[in-house]
Amino acid sequence: MFKRLREDVRCVFDRDPAARNYFEVLISYPGVHALILHRMNHWLWHHRLGLVARFLSLIARLLTGIEIHPGARIGRRFFIDHGLGVVIGETAEVGDDCTLYQGVTLGGTSWRAGKRHPTLGNDVVVGAGAKVLGPLDIGEGARIGSNAVVVKDVPAHATMVGIPARVARISAEAPPRSEAEQRRAETARRIGFDAYGATQDMPDPVANAINAILDHVHQTDARLQEMCAALRSLGAEVNDSEIPDIDDCGLQDDAETESTGTAGDR
Repeated sequence: MFKRLREDVRCVFDRDPAARNYFEVLISYPGVHALILHRMNHWLWHHRLGLVARFLSLIARLLTGIEIHPGARIGRRFFIDHGLGVVIGETAEVGDDCTLYQGVTLGGTSWRAGKRHPTLGNDVVVGAGAKVLGPLDIGEGARIGSNAVVVKDVPAHATMVGIPARVARISAEAPPRSEAEQRRAETARRIGFDAYGATQDMPDPVANAINAILDHVHQTDARLQEMCAALRSLGAEVNDSEIPDIDDCGLQDDAETESTGTAGDR
């Protein structure tokens, strides 16, 4: 039990640079409090003390703002950052080294008994406000972006974004590692850690759309220049007035706006 507690506290330092010492983590991290209370409630739940476990889980929710059903199965080195509004259902299963941020829901979509909540593989990160709904399988190393709504299975090492969530990227599967290598990798993961489920190189659909439009404008402009040259070669009269670049227009408009605003302030 104490070994598990040490692991739960130690993993906070690998995933939250704001953590300074063990005492601070133990007294001021609601995610750690909720996890400790859940492990106790989970033991009671499986020893036919369900009513006591449910009552204590209610107390834990009032104290931490995190609701974890006593029946949920939580793996090792589980970390809930900030935590407010996190809901984990009865039949949810969470693997080792997983991270959840505030507002995450591991919920169900059916009133029928049985498996109705998601199963998270090892090393899964679920971003703030994300919802994972139904008896889904979230593959190992998957990343769920902030505010994404996942309603279907997620392949391993995939990054999911949007409503409903879609695969934005699938990274190469990591080779198997020993426990010692996994422990060392915990600290190294901070360099590229997917805070709030968003990687630094995560595809931005808005930026991709804008880039596609700019590429289209560039190609269209080049073809218009070719058409004008062809018409001139045939003797047609073509307007030779220079078309200003988009960047020049934007800079000029911004400068005029800034100048007008400054004069108005005066």
